[in-house]
Amino acid sequence: MSALSQLQSARKAIRVPHTFSHTVCASLAKGMLMGAVALSASHAHAAWDTYIKGAFGPVVNWPLIPIHVVLLPDGRVLGYGTDGKGNQTGQFTYDVWDPIKGTGTNAHLTLPNTTGTDTFCSGQIVLPASGAVLLTGGDKTVNNVRNYSVNDVNLFDYRSSALYSAQQPMAYLRWYPTVLTTAAGEVLVLGGRIDPDTPTPTPEVYTEGTGWRTLSSATSEEAYGLQNWSYPRAWQAPNGKVFIATKWGGTYYLDPAGTGKLEKTGLTLTASDEYLTSVMFTPGKILSLRKLNKAVVIDITGATPKATSVAGVGQDRFHGSATVMADGKVFVSGGSMVSNVANGVAYTAKIWNPANNGWTTAATATKMRLYHSVSLLLPDARVLTAGGGAPGPVINLNAEVYTPPYLYKQDWSGTLAARPSITSAPATATWGQAIPVVANVSGISKVTLVKTGSATHTVDFDQRFMRLNHTASGQNLSVTMPASANVAPPGYYMLFVFNSAGVPSVAKIIKLG
Repeated sequence: MSALSQLQSARKAIRVPHTFSHTVCASLAKGMLMGAVALSASHAHAAWDTYIKGAFGPVVNWPLIPIHVVLLPDGRVLGYGTDGKGNQTGQFTYDVWDPIKGTGTNAHLTLPNTTGTDTFCSGQIVLPASGAVLLTGGDKTVNNVRNYSVNDVNLFDYRSSALYSAQQPMAYLRWYPTVLTTAAGEVLVLGGRIDPDTPTPTPEVYTEGTGWRTLSSATSEEAYGLQNWSYPRAWQAPNGKVFIATKWGGTYYLDPAGTGKLEKTGLTLTASDEYLTSVMFTPGKILSLRKLNKAVVIDITGATPKATSVAGVGQDRFHGSATVMADGKVFVSGGSMVSNVANGVAYTAKIWNPANNGWTTAATATKMRLYHSVSLLLPDARVLTAGGGAPGPVINLNAEVYTPPYLYKQDWSGTLAARPSITSAPATATWGQAIPVVANVSGISKVTLVKTGSATHTVDFDQRFMRLNHTASGQNLSVTMPASANVAPPGYYMLFVFNSAGVPSVAKIIKLG
């Protein structure tokens, strides 16, 4: 009997979907070796079709609304954005969550923000050399009116869990800025605004150990100013420049060297929105959701950028998130048809497959995830979905962790599959290098590399996915790293190995560059 026939027979036989309880176990990279650690249950009930749809875990409490989340080099997650009651302000606390410890209160380290900066709606990214988190800009209240801006720059040291002032302010005040890592290992800051009436149309670049320089010859109201100031969508491109896709449709290349040079491309896209998501799913290719349930794949691998229309996700998902998973498929969750209104709320997630440009229906969440919600790929190959509110129709001081289909047995038992593990891999690597990786099983089918995420406001600033070439001799692998910093900017990446059944390991976090 074919798998389809078996599935049809099972559907006839099962009137009420069976559920299964289980504890998700995983191992997470710590230093040079992967240690086996028990995670708390990712969800209490796994339905029979989890191998097709995956499953959201139970709603778990969070100490604040994680408007901003960053995967740290040690596998923990930095989150901030509100106080403990879900009120708008990043001035008082921040949180560090350790997925190894589960989702209870003991998994969170919630600490006071003593910098004096309200980090609400700032920009954040892991610095490629030190691994510290750079926090740019934020909020300011003037005459009892919120949402003015600051030029403050702060750093978070994951080794000490300390947040402190960098003592190196930006030239411009910024609120809602984009930050991304360039091929040169610098951090580019785009967009944001100075005050409620004045965008910031001039980019800046941060170099570790040196400080800031202004891209004075690359000022643009169209690319990242008046017409596109809110978290502009930008990515390091294979040609060495930074590609920008605006909400109104224009596209640009920015060369961040020196004082900068901006050029408009011949590609014009259909209109999008600052709260419709886009993600680079592989170097040089971007899935971008546009208005009226449209979607395009933007291809910037050639001499000139191109765009191909693909099927939309099913409806407009304002404030939804897109996250590239360990296998290269794109997980889209949250959002609603009307911006931050409980009208046409999308509780059911979708998965986009780059191999056929097709969508499949995934699991259904319990909570609406609208404005100020986030999604982030974890080292154990699950996806954190969390937050929403400040303001919103609901205040979500909570999270749901999604377990993708690739972690389940490919049948209708609803049980987790046996996972391979990485028993040895280097902590650092360089471009083009063949690195030795040891797995606990033979028959590794593929090896993938995913940039650690940094998400806020529907944007995951640096995330991208690559499948790596590898050769195997039993459990010993030789894995070839990406060829250049243009396709894989310096920084921290999650290395996954997949067994013959297509099940991924827990990632080894590797510093590239």
